[in-house]
Amino acid sequence: MTTDEDRPLLSLVVPMYNEEDGLDAFFARIFRAVEHLPARVEIVCVDDGSADGTLGALRKHREKNAAVKVVALSRNFGKDIALTAGLDHAAGDAVVPLDADLQDPPEVVADLFAKWREGYEVVEARRATRGGDSFTKRKTAGWFYRIFNLLSNQPIPENVGDFRLMDRKVAEAVRRMPEANRFMKGLFAWVGFRRTTVEYNRGDRTEGTTKWNYWKLFNFAVDGIVAFSSLPLRIWSYIGFAVSGFSFLYGSFLILRTLLLGRDVPGYASIMTVMLFLGGIQLISLGVIGEYIGRIHEEVKRRPLYIVREKHGV
Repeated sequence: MTTDEDRPLLSLVVPMYNEEDGLDAFFARIFRAVEHLPARVEIVCVDDGSADGTLGALRKHREKNAAVKVVALSRNFGKDIALTAGLDHAAGDAVVPLDADLQDPPEVVADLFAKWREGYEVVEARRATRGGDSFTKRKTAGWFYRIFNLLSNQPIPENVGDFRLMDRKVAEAVRRMPEANRFMKGLFAWVGFRRTTVEYNRGDRTEGTTKWNYWKLFNFAVDGIVAFSSLPLRIWSYIGFAVSGFSFLYGSFLILRTLLLGRDVPGYASIMTVMLFLGGIQLISLGVIGEYIGRIHEEVKRRPLYIVREKHGV
């Protein structure tokens, strides 16, 4: 006879920041989506230092349903850190990171769960369509995936975000990674394991507006590339060698020309152009080096990734 305790535990990990207005709709849809799953379900909600009433609303939902677990961080640490906190507090045999805006349909969780029961350890949810995203955002996202996979030794699948199912052993492998600068899509790909894909259509955001703007997305892309590739450093080494070689050849040409023709080569404007060009190259290369040094500085401080203000049910 199968008892409730014999069923696997599925953990939904949901980072939240200023999601007060959409919580009622979110929980109603989540519970409808998972009510027929052959599993016990917990929803680990991580309040990432919200400035609205998100935490208070989460406490009320916790009182109504014990499946809701609440982890409140002491301030806003960013989505990837909040997701890490959720993984740390999830107890499930399988773990599904999920956004609170319902753009990633909770109904897809059943498909992910079915693939997991077939023996896959990672089931990635790939966006067949990107509802709610502008043409510009879709194009820049495509460029990011191509550039990242060109530079990185560990490619990430296109149009796959954090929404996926991970077996317990996969979640534990991700948790053991200690780095402070956490690009979760890269970490999920790096750990490997047996994986498959489920496609779905991404919907529009149900409440509020996105917390991401193009500047944040650009910085996010830079963080991801720097975290998983040292090729930018090598590229500037190649550029430096090429510019030095060209400068040596051009300098030799000027010396020979002066010796043979007996006159200097005039050209204040050309000299200034070359100096400004080389100065720009040097500043760009220092900026690339600085990106890596800055991340080394963050890592060696060994601060905790996050601080928990309060917990309920975990």
